[in-house]
Amino acid sequence: MVQTDTGFSLCSRVMALTDPPATAGEIVRAAGSNLAFALAVLPRDRRDDMRVFYAFCRVVDDIVDSETAASEEKSAALDRWRALVRNDAAIQPSARPGLEQEMLALCEKRQLPVQTLIEIIDGVAMDLDRNRYETFEELQHYCHGVASAVGLVSIEVFGYQEAASREYAEQLGYALQLTNILRDVGEDAADDRIYLPLEDLRRFGLDESDILNRVHDERFDQLMAFECERAEAFYAKAVAALPEVDRPSMRSAELMRAIYGRILTRMKTDGFRVFEKRYRLGKLEMLTRLIRAWCGRP
Repeated sequence: MVQTDTGFSLCSRVMALTDPPATAGEIVRAAGSNLAFALAVLPRDRRDDMRVFYAFCRVVDDIVDSETAASEEKSAALDRWRALVRNDAAIQPSARPGLEQEMLALCEKRQLPVQTLIEIIDGVAMDLDRNRYETFEELQHYCHGVASAVGLVSIEVFGYQEAASREYAEQLGYALQLTNILRDVGEDAADDRIYLPLEDLRRFGLDESDILNRVHDERFDQLMAFECERAEAFYAKAVAALPEVDRPSMRSAELMRAIYGRILTRMKTDGFRVFEKRYRLGKLEMLTRLIRAWCGRP
């Protein structure tokens, strides 16, 4: 459930396990996510590089989500990516042009932090054998891997001057992933997944069966409001951490903040009807946000 949104077809999930993977361009075109949309505000060279990184995130996530591969195949595919980003001499990238070659070239060009790339892979790998989180601290560890680590690598491509931008990326990652989790409560429950901390469910008198049976009552509203406040706090921390000098280079990230912040607000004002609908922005509102981002006002 890496923070790359949805819209990838089953064929792309199967393709994620092939050797070699498709090119970054093919993967991005197959996706329909808000992140791919947000890349439009970047300068061309950084946009092209981010598409490669986005494709990498999409592929490792879809390895885990594959409905056709066995668990051992998924683990082996993730291990291959770990070895590739470590530049392990024992693992050679495919000789055929594709994402493996593109990602290795990007790692060298932008000097991407290897350990943070590994954290992304380890984060998505948690979905292989875990579908519940007892505490928020446990969930936050997951969110770091699938979202904050993605942000920390992204800003290396965006470019930044102040170290505080790393704190911005960390906090924004938590905010975006929590928004994603709240929006997808119903869809995740259909797959027997509950990302809301179980300790929080009990705090408001709920248990796992209430979520899996899509119970929407006052207790559920209180739980969702509590988690919404938590996400809003992370958005506020991100805003406070962003240095003014780095604001122009973070336009893409700020566009994501605006989009997902608006989705969070819409869920809140609409009574968190996540069992009935999937919250998203319309095309006109998305275009408006894009224009505002171009002007530096997401």
